[in-house]
Amino acid sequence: MAAAIHILVLIGLVVTAGAVFYFRDLLAATICLGAFSLLLALEFYILQAPDVAIAEAGIGAALTSAIYIIAIRGTKRKEDLDE
Repeated sequence: MAAAIHILVLIGLVVTAGAVFYFRDLLAATICLGAFSLLLALEFYILQAPDVAIAEAGIGAALTSAIYIIAIRGTKRKEDLDE
């Protein structure tokens, strides 16, 4: 059972990493990056490193995603500048 969860988390990591590069919308890519960080935190927890998992969830998923979203909201899209 634990091996199946481990494999599913690894597949999720690969899928979310690919989705970050697939999406052209920066907000969607940022959300995928946050999901990637949460899955990575889960992987660290499965590998019995709970302190690293907490740091990854707090900094990687929450703080970094929030900073990226604030930065995206502070910029204008190229389509908006052309009008």
